Amino acid sequence: MTIAPTTRASLLLRLRDPADHDAWVEFVSIYEPVIYRVLRRSGLQDADALEVMQDLLLAVSRKVESWQHGSEHGSFRGWLRQVARNLVVSWVRRQRRQLTTSPIDLDSLLESTPANDGVETDEFDRELRRSLFHRASEQVRAEVRPMTWQAFWNVAVSGLSVTETAGKLGMTTGAVRVAKCRIVSRLTALVAELEKAT
Repeated sequence: MTIAPTTRASLLLRLRDPADHDAWVEFVSIYEPVIYRVLRRSGLQDADALEVMQDLLLAVSRKVESWQHGSEHGSFRGWLRQVARNLVVSWVRRQRRQLTTSPIDLDSLLESTPANDGVETDEFDRELRRSLFHRASEQVRAEVRPMTWQAFWNVAVSGLSVTETAGKLGMTTGAVRVAKCRIVSRLTALVAELEKAT
């Protein structure tokens, strides 16, 4: 798999080729954690969320060839959100037929129409951004020296002071600040690129 992020159009085009294993690995690595967390927050148990997620990935593989970006189709992210919601509704219906009760209120779920600017959209986008940040972090971490990454991590994530970090790592305070700024800048740019790819 290439390290450089692909554009949305190129990734979707690559997904249309079932033999392009790398495209599917990239797609799944971006969306699987997002979809799983959203499904769990919809009320599904772990095994059920995994089952619905597999249905969703199967639906993507079947429909990606005919999906087109445009005003009538909306964004790929919006389409994926809608497919996920529809699969949850279908799953709940199946459960309701099999059991007399369901932990999820189907009527409320069916009555709620997902809006492009609603809570459901915000949650999906937040989860996607988290997933993209983790992906970008892995990439940036592989690009820099371990000490540079540790300096960034100590200050930006762990909350240590620049002085404490410099002392722990045997660096100057200026080198710690530069490491943090460069990595933050690189992460910001990479997340922005990856967001365009989704």
